[in-house]
Amino acid sequence: MDTQGRRNIDPADQWVLDPATGTYQLRLEPDAAPRPTVPGQSGHRDPSPARQDQDTGRGQGRDTGPAGDDGGDGTGTGVGTGTGPTDSPAPPPGGGRRAARLAARTGATTSTTGSARLGGGSADAATPTSRRKAKTKKSRKKKALLWTAGTVSFVLVAAGVGGYLVYQHFNNNITTVDVGNAGSKDVTHTGPMNVLVIGTDSRIGLGKKYGDAGSVGHADTTILFHVSADRSNATAMSIPRDIVTSIPDCPTKQKDGSTKTVPGTPVRLTTPKFNESLGVDGRDPGCTMRAVTAMTGLPIDHFMMVNFEAVKALSTAVGGVDVCLARPLVDPKSHLNLSAGPHNIQGETALEFVRTRHALKNQSDLDRIKLQQNFLSAMIRKIKSSGTLTNPTKLFTLADAATKALTVDSAIGSVSKLTSLAKDLSKVDEKHISFTTLPVIDNPNEKVHATVVVDPVKAPQLFALIKNDVSLTAVKKPSATPDPRLTGPKATPHDTRVNVLNGSGTFGAAQSTVNWLQNTQGVNRSANGGNAPATAKTVLEYAPNQADQARSLAAMMGLPASALKQGTTDAAPLAYMKLTLGKDFTAPGTPIGPPTAAPADLAKTEAADTACVK
Repeated sequence: MDTQGRRNIDPADQWVLDPATGTYQLRLEPDAAPRPTVPGQSGHRDPSPARQDQDTGRGQGRDTGPAGDDGGDGTGTGVGTGTGPTDSPAPPPGGGRRAARLAARTGATTSTTGSARLGGGSADAATPTSRRKAKTKKSRKKKALLWTAGTVSFVLVAAGVGGYLVYQHFNNNITTVDVGNAGSKDVTHTGPMNVLVIGTDSRIGLGKKYGDAGSVGHADTTILFHVSADRSNATAMSIPRDIVTSIPDCPTKQKDGSTKTVPGTPVRLTTPKFNESLGVDGRDPGCTMRAVTAMTGLPIDHFMMVNFEAVKALSTAVGGVDVCLARPLVDPKSHLNLSAGPHNIQGETALEFVRTRHALKNQSDLDRIKLQQNFLSAMIRKIKSSGTLTNPTKLFTLADAATKALTVDSAIGSVSKLTSLAKDLSKVDEKHISFTTLPVIDNPNEKVHATVVVDPVKAPQLFALIKNDVSLTAVKKPSATPDPRLTGPKATPHDTRVNVLNGSGTFGAAQSTVNWLQNTQGVNRSANGGNAPATAKTVLEYAPNQADQARSLAAMMGLPASALKQGTTDAAPLAYMKLTLGKDFTAPGTPIGPPTAAPADLAKTEAADTACVK
């Protein structure tokens, strides 16, 4: 009851079942229509005084019909003063007080003793004086079905409203950045996809607990996540933050809608470092995307950026991440203190784990990258194996934490778009997700090596693998028949003779190849043949009696069978083959043409690997 004595009405009670049609109707006024008898409630007392006293026929009485009787023979006895006509319509089927009250309102025929028989099957219910035909009773089963349908409809509507509110909640969590033409406008597509995951070391809002409280954040941890066109495999390539590399000009969107171009920075012996592609001079994630493309030649479709809090929130949302340590890890600076053996880490401990360097053997960023790859692999396994994606509560918690933690490009800046992207990426089996690190070497311009540079030989090989969708794990694909030009015995490096000519258009390509052949492969009988006319394709010309030397050189250089051109007549015993470098040549030792497998010495970790961290 409210303060005015009125009854508070449950909105659900405003929808009533019409016994004649079996459908629900909206009744806004309390007495606009008689309330139907609810199965199992025919003997319940209606507490509303308004319903008892609003008609000229005032009645009082008690139900004597059995509680729960659904349209049986319950009789309502009582004394009443009714002014309605004796030929008024008969009451609807059903016993109990509501039927008696309806009879009082309509002036239903009563006996001289003041008793009225209201049973659905009674003779009085269908007297000759009735102007309305008695309604045919619905079976218990049909009524149950109708009420079930109504309940399900209500739940579906409620879920729809709740789903919309949740959708809006998640949308409001997400922060977006307009990166212009640095990324793709398509959420997903049929070809390969490259997503840049950036872990920023921003301390804004975190106080002095993690060091420089005013740091706007740099590209502290960056992973290029490549998914193959057929979604059979994925490669996650970590990019060390201390790589000395050029940073291109970067147009950035300002708050007022204008565009400001941040000038690029060329290489100056020991600067700039890759992590300066974010934060410095107002550079946004689009600048980091452009820097990665300039370094690798790989286009970036989208980016996702997270901060320190994201590691804590996400690791907690999945119920902790299971890691195994081969030895204790203790780091006073990051406050990490874990013994050897298995651990379930989350929250603050998870952040300490991915931040530590001083607990590692070399205390380097490269070692920390390996630790982070192990952590991410374990998180992928946890999400896919713990039922997180099928448990609504866990999924909501994870989605809430993830959307709050994410900053993404505007092309994927909504829940629906992120969901579409996630479904596309989740097609890859965790057994075929490989983590690796962009190959680097110590910076030759430093006496004390604090920075690194891209490995000029191994890095292009990895870029070619990614560009050509070559999996770093063993993915079953139709085996190709080996080309006969590449099969058969191979000559030793000492017995391999070749003149190298430069038709690539790259200055010094012939001499750098000769140096590589002599110093790393042992091909001492190699020489610089000078320049040749520009050519698109690299070609190795040889005589039939030099086929074993050609196969040996092709294996070293990564030449495809199409690059081998055999003559018709044999050459002199000590004659040299002729290798003409074309525009498809990138670096000595880098395969020419699409690679078919990852190099044997490429360091990698598979997401399914559960080995303990050393």
